[in-house]
Amino acid sequence: MTVTIRLQREDFDAGPEIARLVGARTDIGAIVTFSGICRDHEAGHSVTAMTLEHYPGMAEEEIARHVEEAQKRWPLQGVTVIHRYGRMVPGDNIVLVVTASAHRDAAFAAAEFLMDYLKTRAPFWKREEHGGATSWVDAKETDDDAARRWTAAT
Repeated sequence: MTVTIRLQREDFDAGPEIARLVGARTDIGAIVTFSGICRDHEAGHSVTAMTLEHYPGMAEEEIARHVEEAQKRWPLQGVTVIHRYGRMVPGDNIVLVVTASAHRDAAFAAAEFLMDYLKTRAPFWKREEHGGATSWVDAKETDDDAARRWTAAT
């Protein structure tokens, strides 16, 4: 299985990342992508920017652990996870998850599984800028609920 995990400050382009994952392979019948983008509103207030911090080394290991779990659960031919860190403004890319499989069901489920865990378990911290102030963003119960459904399925 082809796996790419990158944490980077730089922007990314989903098209070339998909092409890199697929290459000349003809055994892939489904590619699912999820792109997370910085938005300008959150929880009823305007957001002018956000800064994502991470724990280098640990973040990559945690993401790799969840990619391995996805690989055990579904027949995947490839996974790409790119997560940005640093300061971003509304409209900027934050995260890209690409899953490849022979069939769509596995690709969709694996992409959703990986995003649920990125939101709840990967060691990232988010600080938002709004109205001249900054605040750290707390975890959301809805994200935790989404991740719990995968543990109930095991």
